[in-house]
Amino acid sequence: MANDNRSADFIRAIIEKDIKTSKYGGRVWTRFPPEPNGYLHIGHAKSICLNFGIAAQYGGKCNLRFDDTNPSKEEKEYVESIMADIRWLGFDWGERVFYASDYFEKCYELAEVLIRKGKAYVDSLSAEEISAYRGTAGGKEAGITPPGKDSPYRNRSIEENLDLFRRMRAGEFPDGAHVLRAKIDMAHPNINMRDPVLFRIMRAHHHRTGDRWVIYPMYDYAHPISDALENITHSICTLEFEAHRPLYDWILRELADHLPPQLPQQIEFARLNLTYTVLSKRRLLALVQEKHVAGWDDPRMPTLAGLRRRGYTPAAIRDFCQRIGVAKANSRVDIQLLEHCLREDLNRRALRRMAVLRPLRLVIENYPEEQVEEVEAINNPEDMSAGVRRLPFSRVLWIEQDDFREHPPPKYYRLAPGQEVRLRYAYVVRCTGYTRDEATGEVKEVRCSYDPATRGGDAPDGRKVRGTIHWLSAAHARPAEMRLYDYLFTKPDPDDVAPGDDWHSSLNPRSLEIAPAGWIEPALGSARLGEIFQFERLGYFCVDRDSTGERLVFNRAVTLKDSWAKIMQKAGST
Repeated sequence: MANDNRSADFIRAIIEKDIKTSKYGGRVWTRFPPEPNGYLHIGHAKSICLNFGIAAQYGGKCNLRFDDTNPSKEEKEYVESIMADIRWLGFDWGERVFYASDYFEKCYELAEVLIRKGKAYVDSLSAEEISAYRGTAGGKEAGITPPGKDSPYRNRSIEENLDLFRRMRAGEFPDGAHVLRAKIDMAHPNINMRDPVLFRIMRAHHHRTGDRWVIYPMYDYAHPISDALENITHSICTLEFEAHRPLYDWILRELADHLPPQLPQQIEFARLNLTYTVLSKRRLLALVQEKHVAGWDDPRMPTLAGLRRRGYTPAAIRDFCQRIGVAKANSRVDIQLLEHCLREDLNRRALRRMAVLRPLRLVIENYPEEQVEEVEAINNPEDMSAGVRRLPFSRVLWIEQDDFREHPPPKYYRLAPGQEVRLRYAYVVRCTGYTRDEATGEVKEVRCSYDPATRGGDAPDGRKVRGTIHWLSAAHARPAEMRLYDYLFTKPDPDDVAPGDDWHSSLNPRSLEIAPAGWIEPALGSARLGEIFQFERLGYFCVDRDSTGERLVFNRAVTLKDSWAKIMQKAGST
């Protein structure tokens, strides 16, 4: 057993008990089984970290298995993106990549076994009739529901069922004409046990098997069989599959004589719910199709592709998944914790740079017009081995518009008429005046004088200068576009809406703000796609794929303000 300082959640407690009792001969074998019908999101990351993490912790193995049982919604593009996302997170399945389609033939053979045992039958009811005959779901609060009604085809003979099932495979019937159902109990309180469908006719081109099959197994049937054939020991699923576990166990029990001797067990844990976010594949697809976002990798999306493009790191996401832990009850995690994990990671290793989002021209009147000097700037105060860089300084600079106020409010320590401020790494300057744009009335230029004795930012006479602002030499800065992201929804729970509204009404119309006329320091000219920097006083920014050689585009991953750290600090002091 691995020596790990992580808290032993209930899943690890089960595994450690199984190891102690040698239930599986000491083996620990898990799997991550995504459907190749969309992009992975932060909720999948929790499952990836759990399954691969447990395998690594206990010296076991974790398979990657694609649940490709519904070819009408699956594409090779999704397979490739899922593999790339898992590797990006830092996990590797080695040679253990499998597909449910690897076992289609075996699933078919075992279905005939169930028919011969009188445990499965071909039903000719329509999908609507099957649903009506099964009745409605009960659940823990609703109690036992009225029993369902037997299909008139439930008592077909074994011979007739085998004949029909083989003809289904041969393609003799149109889609929807027949299905194969398990023969369990139409009065069972769990609706999943009321003769669930095992196979259906579907003429759809499969990304791996082509047109070889016209019948496909249902996930609830293929899942336990795939687990057993791969010698999985612990089949870890999210909580919505808890009600499906009796069927999982029934299939393994009925087919035990035709499967490996050590059968897997299914364990459920609470799925991730995140504030200001939706993680439903259906809703994420709607966001893309309805053009609320620019695609699956839009930096506002909770997909791993979107988070990566925004500037999130694998280390931050793994840290987040470890911190939230594993629980049995559903809850909603504050997105500020995810942001805190990113800040902690980037604060340690992101290089510091200076950039201006909304530029305001500043002229130092007593600085020589043709003079250019260089000041020394620290690359990362958290890692002095990152060294220093040289920044050009000249008479005309760019500063942020917010760093000047004609009529400053109380405790405003930046530039204002007659007020001094420190230019980061450079000099102390005093505002001597400003000019307005005659057409708009907006301030277009600030005029200052500098104190040559304050190079480096300190005043030798000991006077106190309380404010420090960032800047760029106008003659040397490079143009850039900055994209500033907010939450995609205005409410922590997007479903918290007025009667008659749906989650769409919680969409944030200001989730993206673009600063198209920004400036960056010269050192950023060689920044690479995906590289992340801390723009001093502004936040952490990532180079976007829309960048060109003439104009870089940066996505703000997260601001510098850490609300989660303040929340935790306050909680610790009470």
